[in-house]
Amino acid sequence: MGAPKKGASRVSDDPEELARHPLQAILLADSFATKFRPITLERPKVLLPLVNIPMINYTLAWLESAGVEEVFVFCCAHSRQVIDYLEGSEWFSQPNFSVITIESHNSISAGDALRLIYERNVIHGDFVLISGDTVSNMSLTQALQEHKERRKNDANAIMTMVIKRSKPSQITRQSRLGTDELFMAINPDTKQLIYYEDKADNSKGTLCLDKTLLAANPAISLHNDKQDCYIDVCSPEVLSLFTDNFDYQHLRRHFVKGLLVDDIMGYKIFTHEIHSNYAARIDNFRSYDAISKDIIQRWTYPYVPDVKFCGNLGTKLERQGMYRATEIVLSRSAQIGPFSVIGYGTKIGNNTKISNSVIGEGCSIGSNVSIEGSYIWNNVVIEDGCELKHAIVCDGVIMKSGAILEPGVVLSFKVVIGQKFVVPAYSKVSLFAQPTKQDSDEELEYADSSSGAAELSPFTGTVDKLNREIASELSETQCGPSSELGTGGVGYIWSICEGGLEEEWRHSIAPIPQDKLSNLIQDIDDDQELLTQDGNALSPSAEMKSNSGSLVSEDDDDNGYSKDDYAYFEREVEATFLRAVSENVEVRHAILEVNALRLSYNMASVDSAGAIFYSMMKLALDSPHTSTSELLKNAANVITSWQELLKSLVRDIDEGIEVILKFEEMCLESAKEFSPLFQQILHLLYEKDILQEDAILRWADEKEGADESDKLFIKQSEKFIQWLREASEEED
Repeated sequence: MGAPKKGASRVSDDPEELARHPLQAILLADSFATKFRPITLERPKVLLPLVNIPMINYTLAWLESAGVEEVFVFCCAHSRQVIDYLEGSEWFSQPNFSVITIESHNSISAGDALRLIYERNVIHGDFVLISGDTVSNMSLTQALQEHKERRKNDANAIMTMVIKRSKPSQITRQSRLGTDELFMAINPDTKQLIYYEDKADNSKGTLCLDKTLLAANPAISLHNDKQDCYIDVCSPEVLSLFTDNFDYQHLRRHFVKGLLVDDIMGYKIFTHEIHSNYAARIDNFRSYDAISKDIIQRWTYPYVPDVKFCGNLGTKLERQGMYRATEIVLSRSAQIGPFSVIGYGTKIGNNTKISNSVIGEGCSIGSNVSIEGSYIWNNVVIEDGCELKHAIVCDGVIMKSGAILEPGVVLSFKVVIGQKFVVPAYSKVSLFAQPTKQDSDEELEYADSSSGAAELSPFTGTVDKLNREIASELSETQCGPSSELGTGGVGYIWSICEGGLEEEWRHSIAPIPQDKLSNLIQDIDDDQELLTQDGNALSPSAEMKSNSGSLVSEDDDDNGYSKDDYAYFEREVEATFLRAVSENVEVRHAILEVNALRLSYNMASVDSAGAIFYSMMKLALDSPHTSTSELLKNAANVITSWQELLKSLVRDIDEGIEVILKFEEMCLESAKEFSPLFQQILHLLYEKDILQEDAILRWADEKEGADESDKLFIKQSEKFIQWLREASEEED
């Protein structure tokens, strides 16, 4: 059923304790939020497909592999759907893994859920607290061991939070998951959490801490580069605290922050940081997109499309991260691009192009359709000539011929988009009229068929003008919601509330628009000038010593980001480059996309140069070849075709050296087939004016005092380097 167990070993030395208290977990199958509306009016979030598998299956599969033996699934909104799904799945018949549902119809928060579970008296020892929209492959063993050891020495150590390094974008002040920049203060010696704030006023780059925090802690590490994974190891006291404090509703905003400021009871929260493992929660549409990409790019292994778990249908992994299920009808002229998943029984017509997208089961996609960066769920019909960019399309949707979805669109279940209708960017469309009263984040997601239609503001701009012209050309008698979605359309377009547009593009699956990035960059430049004058800027991770008040940086490297950050960035650049190749994107547009990624990930220009060169050489390696001469030809073709892109990123000596070092690394590790071709490709890069003579000679000079093992490619390129030196001397 699940993947191989990664953390199944138990941590107690007492076999009687093990017999009394099997490792338990509480899984919250309700997010108690409305960020996925209008979709969650009809289906609970945990049952929404994530790369064609319901979200809750990733969470349950991980809990099983991590050694949890008993899971209590708390169901509230659409509880019957969740219970019916679990009862009909294989989870109810697993040996040594028990899934028990607890249903409530009047809980409106996580606090209410935990209070009800406490009343049921089903938790008998330490437990894992997690929501059903979490994906992880970490081992729990060490976190459990640390928690139990602390409990032996300090009964007030009641909770251990799992965190992970994740540097936020300096431009958007949010993580790659679309969540707000998170500020933490942690005791670097004990790992105790001292401060937690995810809504801090960081507009001026400052953070206010109570001086009393330093009194009890000789050192405090300040972080804005940690991601809360929303996986907690808890002691039973956590449940009783919720029962004693009815003000505790939200797990972080109320409970965690409440405990941190409570100096009477003395309860403590600690952190456990993971490094090489994966853990992330789907909080909004942007994190849905990011985590889907992580699954496709195999960061979540073994929970990936081609590995069977929780009864998913087998999918075959092909070149460039493309997955195909069985029984697919695919036209010969159709083009399936990199990092795409095609579900069971789907039909794809002539000259259709699909890239960086997930297509569900039983879909029918016509001819001359373009789908980019989108998520098409099950049994969707997309007729000829449609265009979709960075959209989510739910089960049973019909898009009539020529319809267009602009970036950020969400189409809920069984919506019909009329012929040639253009759905404006960031629109949400549903068969349910928009509720006239906006619920709070802690309200339930029950579908209410009696909801009245909201007063929808008329859309303005070129899209609406085009839609009016098309409606006029295809005029037919229409009534009800169909008039909003063109000829034959069925559904309501929800209006964006006043001031809500910024939240839409921040949380959307669509890339942040260029004009928004430009404005944000200008704001940052203005703020940076003020910070430079003031001299109070904090690094992303710094340690404050109580005896001096000074800050000591704890960054992983001189640039202030970790290897994980760069690995994510490199894979995003590769996906962007492969899409540019498959769709024949203009070089100037590709340059803009790579630069936007660099800014979004807060990377240096040398990182962009190295990442794009890596992507180019990987494409050459993945292209068919049977000999080193054919591989060289592949590399020459890719470099020649995209030389302007590489030149735009390799503008000085440092960036040139980075390209050479990246090539060395590939030849020694990930792409050893290039090793005998190092000198020839180096010469080609010089001939194409991509690498400057000074960059190559400085690289050679820096290797002068290196070990012989590090001079492998210097020796291979010895004659070429000597020729460059002589040519340089002649010029002098």
